[in-house]
Amino acid sequence: MAVDVTQLKPYVSATHDNRRWADFEPRPGDIFVCTPAKCGTTWTQTIVASLLWPDGDAPGPVMSLSPWLEFQIMPIEMVLGTLAVQTHRRFIKSHTPAEGVPFFPEAKYVVVGRDGRDAFMSLCNHLERFKLADVLNARALADGVPPMPGWDGDVHGFFARWLEEAPHAEHLGSFWARRRDPRVLLVHYNDLKSDLAGEMRRIAAFLEIDVPETKWPAAVERCTFEGMRRRAAEIGDMDFAFEGGLRDGFLFKGTNGRWREVLTADELEAYAKRMAELVPPDAAAWIEHGRKALA
Repeated sequence: MAVDVTQLKPYVSATHDNRRWADFEPRPGDIFVCTPAKCGTTWTQTIVASLLWPDGDAPGPVMSLSPWLEFQIMPIEMVLGTLAVQTHRRFIKSHTPAEGVPFFPEAKYVVVGRDGRDAFMSLCNHLERFKLADVLNARALADGVPPMPGWDGDVHGFFARWLEEAPHAEHLGSFWARRRDPRVLLVHYNDLKSDLAGEMRRIAAFLEIDVPETKWPAAVERCTFEGMRRRAAEIGDMDFAFEGGLRDGFLFKGTNGRWREVLTADELEAYAKRMAELVPPDAAAWIEHGRKALA
């Protein structure tokens, strides 16, 4: 069953292209980790891997087992070939809003939110260390799509551009509108930080994965920030894409609140105004605070 991508809203950029879903063949039980950039995507993929293989014996690095299907740099034939030969339950990464991904009847969608200001600060580090911008921008130029934003260290100039485009709010707002769909689970970065074990149990219940009680402590430890950094080779090789690789570049700090010492009062006011324009108040509260905003 091929995907009719003409029914999806097109999302094409220097980094990703959701038309690559066209030849994807779904299977019952497929898991999709759906996040905006810098919201704990790799963290959530690692959690899913730890739940699927609670003994810690996953058959490969997390990023190889769970590819980003839309990523322009990887030939789509290679990605689909990797997924086709997998005999375990599959889990796939997407950075595309809900209108641009196919919703399959027997799939699960784990959506991860984060305060946009925290995601923005993480994105600044991402762009500063990213090695593939020239390659991706050359492809973008050839395809007639916008290039990746250049990084010159001007946080405030970049914030203004990022806020105007508002990809973070668009993505989370699109899945917020589907939050009552039984195939969709909303998870939040704050909650993962404050109660990793509890959120992992919540994700396991949603995915209908039964982890033996004796396996839980090790499964959770593998997914702590330091646990992931210690096991960088089991997460994936990012030396080709990031200065410092995965351990010292991609997994940067995993902290929140750095924007408080960087963004000005006017920028924070502009952020609040933009969020109010793009998402309803309850969605804005969840994006900022996580589950406690839903209590």
